[in-house]
Amino acid sequence: MKIISKDQFVYAMSKDSPAVEHVADGEVFAFDTMDAFSNQIVSETDFFESADWSTVNPATGPVFVDGAKPGDVLVVEILDIDVGNTGVMVAVPNMGAMGHLVDRSESKIIYIKNGFALFNENIALPLDPMIGVIGVAPSGEPVPNGTPDCHGGNMDTKVIRKGNRIYLPVNVDGGLLALGDLHAVMTDGEVGICGVEVGGRVTVRVSTIKNRKLETPIVESKDHWYVIGSDIDLDSAVKFTLDQTHLFLSARLPLSTNEICMLMSLICDLQISQIVDPKITCRMAIQKTPLAKYSLSF
Repeated sequence: MKIISKDQFVYAMSKDSPAVEHVADGEVFAFDTMDAFSNQIVSETDFFESADWSTVNPATGPVFVDGAKPGDVLVVEILDIDVGNTGVMVAVPNMGAMGHLVDRSESKIIYIKNGFALFNENIALPLDPMIGVIGVAPSGEPVPNGTPDCHGGNMDTKVIRKGNRIYLPVNVDGGLLALGDLHAVMTDGEVGICGVEVGGRVTVRVSTIKNRKLETPIVESKDHWYVIGSDIDLDSAVKFTLDQTHLFLSARLPLSTNEICMLMSLICDLQISQIVDPKITCRMAIQKTPLAKYSLSF
């Protein structure tokens, strides 16, 4: 199995980034990743301000998927996520949704042991690893990895986890897939600016769906479809996500526009992924069970 080294990474997703590896359609391979701070915070005396801001959110890759062409969809099945033995969290004045409450910069090392992240001697949190940054190259200007958009990027969406698959629009030949910014634990919102930031290894299988238009990333789990949308503020992100969810359902259900609007109030849950990045990300969770008789597929 090919393993993409964490030493091969980018800080922006770009059509001009040279591929570090080629993989075949259907191939299984792995990404080794650094943490979101490029492994620069290694003790509680290392502060976020001392790290190089331009080196935040490295993504391992990019990887060229043979046969993927613009207008296709790249399917990434997340087979496994293994995280390291230590993670890190930071609190930074005037950063994140609660930065106005932070009175001083602080770094906290989180030890990971026996399937738990040890916040302190009284709080042990079960691991729930997820991928913060995953995406493909946009067709236009490069997008820094810290910014989510329709190509993917820093969506910080906790359903991008083991056992699920993510669908991404292919904008350039080969897609140029990259990922990083793993979290050992993170809740919706990521309100304190970060989760338990950690390096690790992500094992995936990639494949392509030919000639299928896709405007924004979609995640599929056993029980749900998740339509993901990012925009400059929460209202705009919500409107975009609702519109994309309506389009997704309209293309697959023999229902009227009005009926789909009604149905979305019954089987779809609007959820916030993160509110701390340069663009806000939300998602619409579509329950699969009520639609079982329609056999929805991508």
